[in-house]
Amino acid sequence: TRKCLGVTRRLVSTGEFLDIRWFVTDYHVRCRVVSRYAVTTVQSSVWNQLPITKEAAFEVDLPSSAFISNFTITSNGKVHVAQVKERAAARKIYDAAKKQGKTAGLVATKSVPDKCVTRMFFSLSYEELLPRRLGRYELSLGLRPGQPVQNLTLDVSITERTSISFIKVLPLKTSRLLSNTVERSGGCARVRYSPTLQQQNGVSSKGLNVDFIVHYDVDLRDLMGEVQVYDGYFVHYFAPRGLPVVPKDVIFVIDVSGSMIGTKIKQTKQAMGTILADLREGDHFNIITFSDKVHTWKKGRTVRATRQNVRDAKDFVKRIIAEGWTNINAALLSAAQLVNPQSTSDRLSSRRVPLVIFLTDGEATIGVTAGDAILSNAKKALGSASLFGLAFGDDADYLLLKRLALDNRGVARMVYEDADAALQLKGFYDEVASPLLSDVQLTYLDDQAFDITRSLFPNYFQGSELVVAGKVKPGVKDLKVSMSATDLKKRVNLENDVLILNAEGNESADSLKCSGGSEGISSFVHRLWAYFTIKELLLAKLNATDPATQRLLADKATNLSLKYNFVTPVTSLVVIQPDEDEAARSPTTAKPATAAATTTTTTTTAAPAKTEAKSSGTGSAKKPVSSGKPIKTKPHPPQPPPTKKISTSTAKTATPASRKTTTTSSPSTVKTAPAPFLGKKTSPSQNESISASPPPPPPSPPPSAGKISTSLINALKTAPPPAPGKVSTPHPSPLKTTSPPITTPMVTLTTSPVRTDPATRLGNPLPHSPVLSKRPCPP
Repeated sequence: TRKCLGVTRRLVSTGEFLDIRWFVTDYHVRCRVVSRYAVTTVQSSVWNQLPITKEAAFEVDLPSSAFISNFTITSNGKVHVAQVKERAAARKIYDAAKKQGKTAGLVATKSVPDKCVTRMFFSLSYEELLPRRLGRYELSLGLRPGQPVQNLTLDVSITERTSISFIKVLPLKTSRLLSNTVERSGGCARVRYSPTLQQQNGVSSKGLNVDFIVHYDVDLRDLMGEVQVYDGYFVHYFAPRGLPVVPKDVIFVIDVSGSMIGTKIKQTKQAMGTILADLREGDHFNIITFSDKVHTWKKGRTVRATRQNVRDAKDFVKRIIAEGWTNINAALLSAAQLVNPQSTSDRLSSRRVPLVIFLTDGEATIGVTAGDAILSNAKKALGSASLFGLAFGDDADYLLLKRLALDNRGVARMVYEDADAALQLKGFYDEVASPLLSDVQLTYLDDQAFDITRSLFPNYFQGSELVVAGKVKPGVKDLKVSMSATDLKKRVNLENDVLILNAEGNESADSLKCSGGSEGISSFVHRLWAYFTIKELLLAKLNATDPATQRLLADKATNLSLKYNFVTPVTSLVVIQPDEDEAARSPTTAKPATAAATTTTTTTTAAPAKTEAKSSGTGSAKKPVSSGKPIKTKPHPPQPPPTKKISTSTAKTATPASRKTTTTSSPSTVKTAPAPFLGKKTSPSQNESISASPPPPPPSPPPSAGKISTSLINALKTAPPPAPGKVSTPHPSPLKTTSPPITTPMVTLTTSPVRTDPATRLGNPLPHSPVLSKRPCPP
């Protein structure tokens, strides 16, 4: 199964019925970016064309660094809001339902029945910090509705405190250049895209299958960067411009075992030819190839990147042959001897930055093969060198590479087995090719800040950005920031008083007026701090060896994930639906809910993979009676009933599950319950309207008063109180069924990480130029 660009789409029907898909009537992607922090909501409305059991697939491309923060399903006028639960609690819900002999699901298995549904509305929100790479921020949004859609819209609003220096929509590799209308005004930008049915069919009869990518950057003239403070939390963006590039000692360590034979080794050779040509003359380098044996191009030293040495290195790369086993440990020790030779006076005097770029497509199969032993040996040998691991393909030991990078001042990245793998390799090298500072320490003086995220960074590379978040004491008017780092010539120490711009300040309000002032978005720093803290706790847990320490770190990450309603590797997403048959009983005989579904996001410590939560019927569901005769003709699918356009600004907002319960919808009112932006409950004046919103589901009977299942009562008792400023809403009351169900739909939630490499994406051409404007965004 392809897991990045060409994600395999699975819309499956049950065995004896026709393979007819749900009709997607609306598909909307809305993203709001506030100071690099992006909250994306994907909404889809589907219509069941025939009275048969089918699987409704709701597929979302989820960036590997993102956390899901809200998921709702609206069916038969009822809004089911997923709750974020600790993994063990989710397992208990599953086990309790299973003991009763009911259908239940946990982590990509069948779950949650919902009866007699002709329309369903899905809404999923996720949050992420946009990284700065190669001098730009990148926002990637997947447009994959699975079929042409009558109402398909994409709406992106960007708000930055400083001016936006440029913004553009990245054309796909196979598409023509897009002609965009650009209007600039300070730190505000807007992108809209709404292709017609004809334009979508012009690309493919199966609809769009593209990544919509926006690049932009901001003006930062202050060497100490930009500091923003809201509600007692601060974020510091550090990205100095105009510094001289520091020369580097770079060792390329390339896996040439038998599994690299064919396309992989060909693409690696192609990438290495381009990378070697880009070395600066002040750089020093060497090449190591390894399989069951290790071969070093220049024994015992790195050589200067002169034209002749680069030509010789290219010839060496061309002669590489893939064969043998994989000795990762020996290759790492050989690289360490080159970056940490017996005499280091030459490197220290010239202040070259030591880097090891390690590429492998498999696991250790010979020599030292135990992961802990390899980690220990590498950490002792590499010293101050930074190791960057590249896992080529799904069979690579990405977890080991990630732990190696964490131990040795670097990062790990996946390289996908696609036609553009050479571009991916070159793109990653470009990110680390120009070190500007090393051993960067950001300090906040006078004890004004506390609970600070990571503030010591081994390297700062050209075009990137270092981000620190934390809390500030009440009443602090300015933040004293100290920076120490090593540049091309010496150790640099700087101190600066940074004026705090609070949400209440006029300057702050003016700088965010394109989104209607600071109201509704001021919590982004708060959530950004939680986002960073959770990620650092998970990384520390990954690298910890003591079980007690691992449990402590996991507990802290779990508590924060529950508090901020984030789906992380230590929490699960649970959808609970009351059993209608049991709900119809008296309150004294009501039993717990009969079904539960749990889905989890894919972690970033493994190759990208799909996560699914499927729904299937319970034993009480009635399927259409089949005569057993073969079906010779398909009934012509009816046209969907007309739907009137509604604005998302009128939709009621569901607060995070850790601070609320779900709501029921009245027969005449649509309650879409998308995730609140940045933890705030929004009002119509704060929401930006979309040209067409998903159609309302059919009216449902009014809720039955006083008929609540035991599990929902327990959930209400144990639910934590809402956070200040948040509104709690009650769980939906179960409905009485007055007639036997006709169909039992199945629901599939699929999240697939999108690629984060800077290489040009492959895909279909965009059928219609998006309208891109850089101007104040109306509320």
